[in-house]
Amino acid sequence: MENELTIKRFTEVRRDLGYTQSDFARKLGISNTTADIERGRTKLSGKIVVELLKQFKINPLWLFGDSNNKYLNSSGNSVIPKVVTVDSSENDNMVLVNAKAAAGYPQNIQDTSWYKQLPAFDIPIPEFRNASYRGFQIEGDSMLPNLHPGEWVLARAVESLDDLNANKMYVVVLHDAVLVKKIEKLPNSLKVLLISLNEIYPPYEILAEEIQELWQVSSKITFSVDATTEKGLLKQLQESMEELKNQLKSS
Repeated sequence: MENELTIKRFTEVRRDLGYTQSDFARKLGISNTTADIERGRTKLSGKIVVELLKQFKINPLWLFGDSNNKYLNSSGNSVIPKVVTVDSSENDNMVLVNAKAAAGYPQNIQDTSWYKQLPAFDIPIPEFRNASYRGFQIEGDSMLPNLHPGEWVLARAVESLDDLNANKMYVVVLHDAVLVKKIEKLPNSLKVLLISLNEIYPPYEILAEEIQELWQVSSKITFSVDATTEKGLLKQLQESMEELKNQLKSS
Protein backbone atom coordinates (compact mmCIF):
# COMPACT_ATOMS: atom_id res chain seq x y z
CA MET A 1 0.00 0.00 0.00
CA GLU A 2 1.23 3.50 -0.85
CA ASN A 3 2.45 5.77 1.94
CA GLU A 4 -0.47 7.83 3.34
CA LEU A 5 1.43 11.10 3.04
CA THR A 6 2.24 10.39 -0.62
CA ILE A 7 -1.43 9.64 -1.34
CA LYS A 8 -2.47 12.84 0.43
CA ARG A 9 0.05 14.92 -1.53
CA PHE A 10 -0.84 13.34 -4.88
CA THR A 11 -4.51 14.17 -4.23
CA GLU A 12 -3.54 17.69 -3.14
CA VAL A 13 -1.71 18.27 -6.44
CA ARG A 14 -4.74 17.19 -8.47
CA ARG A 15 -7.12 19.40 -6.50
CA ASP A 16 -4.79 22.42 -6.56
CA LEU A 17 -4.55 22.13 -10.35
CA GLY A 18 -8.32 21.87 -10.65
CA TYR A 19 -8.53 18.47 -12.36
CA THR A 20 -11.19 15.81 -11.85
CA GLN A 21 -9.92 12.28 -11.21
CA SER A 22 -10.73 11.33 -14.81
CA ASP A 23 -9.11 14.44 -16.34
CA PHE A 24 -5.98 14.03 -14.23
CA ALA A 25 -5.72 10.38 -15.25
CA ARG A 26 -5.82 11.36 -18.93
CA LYS A 27 -3.22 14.06 -18.33
CA LEU A 28 -0.87 11.53 -16.68
CA GLY A 29 -1.51 8.69 -19.15
CA ILE A 30 -3.45 6.54 -16.66
CA SER A 31 -6.43 4.48 -17.80
CA ASN A 32 -9.81 5.32 -16.21
CA THR A 33 -9.32 7.59 -13.14
CA THR A 34 -6.87 8.33 -10.32
CA ALA A 35 -9.38 7.06 -7.74
CA ASP A 36 -7.48 3.82 -6.96
CA ILE A 37 -4.25 5.77 -6.38
CA GLU A 38 -6.05 8.21 -4.09
CA ARG A 39 -7.59 5.33 -2.13
CA GLY A 40 -4.19 3.68 -1.77
CA ARG A 41 -5.14 0.63 -3.80
CA THR A 42 -2.69 1.28 -6.63
CA LYS A 43 0.95 2.23 -6.15
CA LEU A 44 2.22 5.49 -7.61
CA SER A 45 4.40 4.32 -10.49
CA GLY A 46 7.70 5.85 -11.52
CA LYS A 47 6.12 6.86 -14.83
CA ILE A 48 3.48 8.94 -13.03
CA VAL A 49 6.10 10.58 -10.81
CA VAL A 50 8.05 11.51 -13.94
CA GLU A 51 4.93 12.99 -15.56
CA LEU A 52 4.19 15.04 -12.43
CA LEU A 53 7.73 16.41 -12.54
CA LYS A 54 7.76 17.01 -16.30
CA GLN A 55 4.31 18.58 -16.65
CA PHE A 56 3.86 20.36 -13.32
CA LYS A 57 7.38 20.61 -11.80
CA ILE A 58 6.29 18.56 -8.77
CA ASN A 59 9.30 17.70 -6.63
CA PRO A 60 9.47 13.87 -6.26
CA LEU A 61 11.18 14.25 -2.86
CA TRP A 62 8.23 16.34 -1.61
CA LEU A 63 5.79 13.79 -2.98
CA PHE A 64 7.38 11.05 -0.85
CA GLY A 65 7.79 13.20 2.26
CA ASP A 66 11.53 13.91 2.03
CA SER A 67 11.32 17.63 1.19
CA ASN A 68 9.23 20.68 2.06
CA ASN A 69 9.66 22.16 -1.42
CA LYS A 70 6.60 21.19 -3.42
CA TYR A 71 7.86 22.50 -6.77
CA LEU A 72 11.15 22.43 -8.62
CA ASN A 73 11.96 25.63 -10.55
CA SER A 74 8.54 27.05 -9.73
CA SER A 75 9.34 30.30 -11.51
CA GLY A 76 11.41 28.78 -14.27
CA ASN A 77 9.16 29.69 -17.17
CA SER A 78 10.55 32.61 -19.15
CA VAL A 79 8.41 35.74 -19.46
CA ILE A 80 11.05 37.94 -21.11
CA PRO A 81 10.29 39.43 -24.57
CA LYS A 82 10.59 36.88 -27.36
CA VAL A 83 11.59 39.60 -29.87
CA VAL A 84 13.33 42.91 -29.15
CA THR A 85 13.08 45.54 -31.88
CA VAL A 86 15.77 48.13 -32.61
CA ASP A 87 16.04 51.33 -34.62
CA SER A 88 18.59 52.17 -37.33
CA SER A 89 21.16 52.98 -34.63
CA GLU A 90 20.71 49.55 -33.02
CA ASN A 91 19.00 51.06 -29.96
CA ASP A 92 15.91 49.40 -28.54
CA ASN A 93 12.77 51.13 -29.73
CA MET A 94 9.19 50.91 -28.56
CA VAL A 95 6.75 48.96 -30.72
CA LEU A 96 3.14 50.09 -30.42
CA VAL A 97 0.59 47.26 -30.27
CA ASN A 98 -2.92 48.55 -30.91
CA ALA A 99 -6.08 46.62 -30.02
CA LYS A 100 -6.34 45.05 -33.48
CA ALA A 101 -2.68 43.95 -33.50
CA ALA A 102 -3.03 42.56 -29.95
CA ALA A 103 -5.43 39.92 -31.29
CA GLY A 104 -2.57 38.42 -33.33
CA TYR A 105 0.25 39.15 -30.89
CA PRO A 106 0.29 35.79 -29.01
CA GLN A 107 0.44 33.78 -32.25
CA ASN A 108 3.16 35.98 -33.82
CA ILE A 109 5.16 36.56 -30.66
CA GLN A 110 8.39 35.10 -32.11
CA ASP A 111 7.93 36.29 -35.72
CA THR A 112 10.38 39.17 -36.23
CA SER A 113 8.81 40.11 -39.57
CA TRP A 114 5.39 40.57 -37.92
CA TYR A 115 6.73 43.31 -35.64
CA LYS A 116 7.98 45.30 -38.64
CA GLN A 117 4.42 46.12 -39.69
CA LEU A 118 3.76 47.85 -36.37
CA PRO A 119 4.64 51.52 -35.71
CA ALA A 120 7.76 51.90 -33.56
CA PHE A 121 8.94 54.87 -31.57
CA ASP A 122 12.24 55.95 -30.04
CA ILE A 123 11.83 57.70 -26.68
CA PRO A 124 14.80 60.00 -25.96
CA ILE A 125 14.54 59.76 -22.17
CA PRO A 126 17.35 58.07 -20.17
CA GLU A 127 14.89 56.12 -18.01
CA PHE A 128 13.72 54.28 -21.11
CA ARG A 129 17.23 53.28 -22.18
CA ASN A 130 17.99 50.63 -19.56
CA ALA A 131 15.17 48.21 -20.38
CA SER A 132 12.85 47.05 -23.16
CA TYR A 133 9.54 48.87 -23.40
CA ARG A 134 6.42 48.28 -25.46
CA GLY A 135 3.21 50.25 -25.93
CA PHE A 136 -0.18 48.52 -25.69
CA GLN A 137 -3.64 49.91 -26.33
CA ILE A 138 -6.29 49.27 -23.70
CA GLU A 139 -9.34 47.30 -24.77
CA GLY A 140 -12.35 46.68 -22.56
CA ASP A 141 -13.31 48.15 -19.19
CA SER A 142 -11.79 45.66 -16.72
CA MET A 143 -9.22 48.20 -15.43
CA LEU A 144 -11.60 51.11 -14.88
CA PRO A 145 -11.32 53.66 -13.35
CA ASN A 146 -7.52 53.75 -13.86
CA LEU A 147 -7.40 52.73 -17.52
CA HIS A 148 -10.05 53.50 -20.12
CA PRO A 149 -10.69 51.74 -23.45
CA GLY A 150 -8.61 53.29 -26.22
CA GLU A 151 -5.90 54.64 -23.90
CA TRP A 152 -2.31 53.41 -24.20
CA VAL A 153 0.09 52.10 -21.59
CA LEU A 154 3.86 52.10 -21.89
CA ALA A 155 5.21 49.00 -20.20
CA ARG A 156 8.66 47.67 -19.24
CA ALA A 157 9.65 44.06 -19.86
CA VAL A 158 9.74 41.83 -16.77
CA GLU A 159 12.44 39.17 -16.59
CA SER A 160 10.91 36.82 -14.05
CA LEU A 161 7.71 36.18 -12.10
CA ASP A 162 9.88 36.63 -9.02
CA ASP A 163 9.91 40.36 -9.86
CA LEU A 164 6.14 40.75 -9.50
CA ASN A 165 4.87 43.69 -7.45
CA ALA A 166 1.31 43.31 -6.15
CA ASN A 167 0.78 47.07 -6.36
CA LYS A 168 1.65 47.39 -10.06
CA MET A 169 -0.36 46.73 -13.22
CA TYR A 170 0.92 44.39 -15.92
CA VAL A 171 0.33 43.57 -19.55
CA VAL A 172 -0.02 39.78 -19.49
CA VAL A 173 0.56 37.99 -22.80
CA LEU A 174 -1.04 34.54 -22.71
CA HIS A 175 -1.12 31.97 -25.52
CA ASP A 176 -4.50 33.25 -26.70
CA ALA A 177 -4.93 36.79 -25.33
CA VAL A 178 -3.28 40.03 -24.22
CA LEU A 179 -4.65 41.30 -20.89
CA VAL A 180 -3.92 44.17 -18.53
CA LYS A 181 -4.23 43.09 -14.88
CA LYS A 182 -2.74 43.23 -11.43
CA ILE A 183 -1.06 39.92 -10.51
CA GLU A 184 -0.49 38.09 -7.25
CA LYS A 185 1.65 34.99 -6.84
CA LEU A 186 -0.14 32.28 -4.90
CA PRO A 187 1.99 30.78 -2.11
CA ASN A 188 3.42 27.31 -2.76
CA SER A 189 1.60 27.06 -6.07
CA LEU A 190 2.24 27.04 -9.81
CA LYS A 191 -0.67 29.44 -10.25
CA VAL A 192 -1.02 33.22 -10.18
CA LEU A 193 -4.09 35.36 -9.53
CA LEU A 194 -5.17 37.89 -12.19
CA ILE A 195 -7.02 40.85 -10.71
CA SER A 196 -9.16 43.50 -12.45
CA LEU A 197 -9.62 46.96 -10.94
CA ASN A 198 -13.24 47.02 -12.10
CA GLU A 199 -15.00 45.10 -9.33
CA ILE A 200 -17.62 43.58 -11.63
CA TYR A 201 -14.84 41.28 -12.91
CA PRO A 202 -13.83 38.74 -10.22
CA PRO A 203 -10.18 37.65 -9.85
CA TYR A 204 -9.26 34.33 -11.42
CA GLU A 205 -6.36 31.90 -11.33
CA ILE A 206 -4.17 30.74 -14.20
CA LEU A 207 -1.10 28.53 -14.35
CA ALA A 208 2.04 30.67 -14.39
CA GLU A 209 3.32 28.65 -17.37
CA GLU A 210 0.48 30.09 -19.49
CA ILE A 211 2.21 33.49 -19.45
CA GLN A 212 4.40 34.06 -22.52
CA GLU A 213 5.48 37.61 -21.75
CA LEU A 214 5.00 40.05 -18.90
CA TRP A 215 5.26 43.85 -19.08
CA GLN A 216 4.99 46.16 -16.08
CA VAL A 217 2.94 49.27 -16.79
CA SER A 218 5.01 52.40 -16.13
CA SER A 219 2.96 55.17 -17.77
CA LYS A 220 -0.28 55.74 -19.61
CA ILE A 221 -1.09 58.15 -22.41
CA THR A 222 -4.53 59.33 -23.52
CA PHE A 223 -4.56 60.34 -27.18
CA SER A 224 -7.08 62.60 -28.85
CA VAL A 225 -9.14 61.65 -31.88
CA ASP A 226 -6.32 63.07 -34.05
CA ALA A 227 -4.27 59.95 -33.29
CA THR A 228 -6.35 57.67 -35.48
CA THR A 229 -3.50 57.35 -38.02
CA GLU A 230 0.00 56.08 -37.41
CA LYS A 231 1.42 59.53 -38.19
CA GLY A 232 -0.95 61.20 -35.75
CA LEU A 233 -0.17 58.62 -33.09
CA LEU A 234 3.59 59.12 -33.36
CA LYS A 235 3.17 62.90 -33.35
CA GLN A 236 1.18 62.78 -30.14
CA LEU A 237 3.75 60.46 -28.59
CA GLN A 238 6.41 63.04 -29.29
CA GLU A 239 4.23 65.76 -27.77
CA SER A 240 3.82 63.66 -24.62
CA MET A 241 7.53 63.54 -23.75
CA GLU A 242 7.41 66.29 -21.13
CA GLU A 243 4.40 64.73 -19.47
CA LEU A 244 6.19 61.38 -19.36
CA LYS A 245 9.26 62.95 -17.80
CA ASN A 246 7.07 64.40 -15.05
CA GLN A 247 5.40 61.02 -14.49
CA LEU A 248 8.77 59.33 -14.14
CA LYS A 249 10.06 61.94 -11.71
CA SER A 250 6.99 61.61 -9.49
CA SER A 251 6.81 57.78 -9.55
